[in-house]
Amino acid sequence: MSLHPIRILGIDPGLRRTGWGVIEVAGNRLGFLGCGSVDTDDKAAVAARLVTIHDGLARIVADYRPHEAAVEATFVNKDASATLKLGQARGIALLVPARAGLAVAEYAPNLVKKTIVGAGHGEKAQIRMMIGVLLPKADPRSDDAADALAIAVTHAHHRRSAVLRAVAQ
Repeated sequence: MSLHPIRILGIDPGLRRTGWGVIEVAGNRLGFLGCGSVDTDDKAAVAARLVTIHDGLARIVADYRPHEAAVEATFVNKDASATLKLGQARGIALLVPARAGLAVAEYAPNLVKKTIVGAGHGEKAQIRMMIGVLLPKADPRSDDAADALAIAVTHAHHRRSAVLRAVAQ
């Protein structure tokens, strides 16, 4: 196992608010580097909101220079319009790190919850509490930022199998 630190960018996509979190992994040690969210104007056109998400994530990639990225997979809900908008935001969340040359893994929400909380249906409060345990220096100010850190931690735990799957394709 490599002891060279690996920086991982976790992204929780959303059209209103896209959460991001950056951690560093050295062996089996996790370290907190930063987190936050890219917020968009609800009154702006969808295209303008997507530009805001793009530019915000591009800044994060430039500032933190992660080696790998992980994005939460879209879940389909009953509102087709909301699902489509989430899919558009998710497209930007996949595009930005990929354009920067990063390997991008995707994780289902239930796998993220199971990895962090131990159950596939953990509540937001449980995720935030466990992020505090796993990354004591983390200071997520929103559920989206906490979720993004959870996605990054999930990738840290599953990255070897994710890399192997990507190479096999």
